[in-house]
Amino acid sequence: MSKELKIDDLVVGEGKACVKGALILTHYTGWLEDGTRFDSSHDRGRPFECVIGTRRVIAGWDQGLMGMKVGGKRRLWVPAHLAYGERQVGPFITPHSNLLFEIELLEVRTRDE
Repeated sequence: MSKELKIDDLVVGEGKACVKGALILTHYTGWLEDGTRFDSSHDRGRPFECVIGTRRVIAGWDQGLMGMKVGGKRRLWVPAHLAYGERQVGPFITPHSNLLFEIELLEVRTRDE
């Protein structure tokens, strides 16, 4: 199994690009490699908000979303060492789990706005 982050653009956005330190709003769904869905912002009915590139989310997101543009959809295959590593997270994510995410970038806010 590869230890590298895999990025697949499903839709290339045309809006503002994701840059380090930006506040981003996304809709996402996450799966384990066996297809088990473990989380989705759609289930909560509101976008997920985070600051990107500052270690506030898993490294796979920090690396995998850079340069993505608003309106885009991206699939990330995140190897365990760029996800939660040796940690158990919730009932589904066991230690050393590789994760798959489908992410839609809704908004990028930077300090210059």
